[in-house]
Amino acid sequence: MAGRKTLTGRTARRAGAVLALAAALGAGAWWWSRPPAVVYDTVPVARGDIEATVSAIGTLQPRRYVDVGAQVSGQILRLHVQPGAEVKKGQLLVEIDPSVQQATVDGARAALAGLRAQLAEQQAQHRLAQQQQARQQQMEREGATRLEDLQTAEAALASAAARIDHLRAQIDQTQASLKADEARLGYTRIYAPMAGTVVALEAREGQTLNATYQTPNILRVADLSTMTVWTEVSEADIRRVKAGLPVYFTTLGGQADAGARRWHSTVRQVLPAPPTPEAKAAGGGSAQPAASKAVSYTVLFDVDNADGELMPQMTAQASFVTARAQGVLAVPVSALAAGPDAPGQAATHSARVLLADGSVETRAVEVAVKSRHLAEVRSGLREGERLVTGERAARTGPQRFKL
Repeated sequence: MAGRKTLTGRTARRAGAVLALAAALGAGAWWWSRPPAVVYDTVPVARGDIEATVSAIGTLQPRRYVDVGAQVSGQILRLHVQPGAEVKKGQLLVEIDPSVQQATVDGARAALAGLRAQLAEQQAQHRLAQQQQARQQQMEREGATRLEDLQTAEAALASAAARIDHLRAQIDQTQASLKADEARLGYTRIYAPMAGTVVALEAREGQTLNATYQTPNILRVADLSTMTVWTEVSEADIRRVKAGLPVYFTTLGGQADAGARRWHSTVRQVLPAPPTPEAKAAGGGSAQPAASKAVSYTVLFDVDNADGELMPQMTAQASFVTARAQGVLAVPVSALAAGPDAPGQAATHSARVLLADGSVETRAVEVAVKSRHLAEVRSGLREGERLVTGERAARTGPQRFKL
């Protein structure tokens, strides 16, 4: 009887284990077939500052500069300045060999002296002709001369007066030529047309200049206290850039530094046509390739450079501030789906919001100022709400049940 009870107990325990195993296998089968849960990536709707900008690359140039060239041909005898030298207005910069110009001036002066001597001689002849004509008139009244002799004396007087006028005209012409020759002689000494810094020197002592067909440049004098940034804005963005718009820029040398200096200014001018190769050269840029389809427009703005930190030909990364909003509800642009825009109204978008119960709600959102990364929300969202930026599966595949 006792052995029978023991057998019955073992049977009961085995039956319980089988039931437990069946239950576990059933749960594993349910876990195997259950779809994976979804995890949402969210960001909170918070307040911040938004700045819409147009980016452009620019080149720094002095606001005021002069290319100093030679107006006469000749050999450079002496250069009185070197690059980086500070010069004052009227300071002697270059001396060119004046031998040819001096000889021309000397010749013109000698010719002028000769003409003046001829004039003095002719004036004496004129006085003699006057006396002879007066004597013939007196004799003609007394009947002591012929009419022909009187007419000859009058013709001689008129001829002497004409020769005097001719000599005076020659003297005026020679004096004008002499002034031009003296001016060319003066051009052999080149003076600074403005105060500033010598930023470029394109000639050397002993070099021969030929100014017959064009003026050869010798050096450039620039006022570095105020610089102009020549920027190129693409045609896709140029309508957003206007005169008076705020702009700031950094130079390439300081972009690697987290505390890089930023210069601020306002747009002075938007040139109405794409730059020509000549204008590009004047602004320090490079000419657009003829086959290039990209069109850019030149935008100019000035910046104070009293400390001398900015130098000509530096590259500037400029940002034109087209719109700005501070302390507004800001959300990532990537979390918004664009909708139709109504003229004169805020742009309409849609956004997904994660609710407290774990569900997701799609809302219409009105957006105002937009940057490349953030957008200002006018309505549709509240501060602190969780905005869905993405979603992913909680598990990438089924999980096996282990006993």
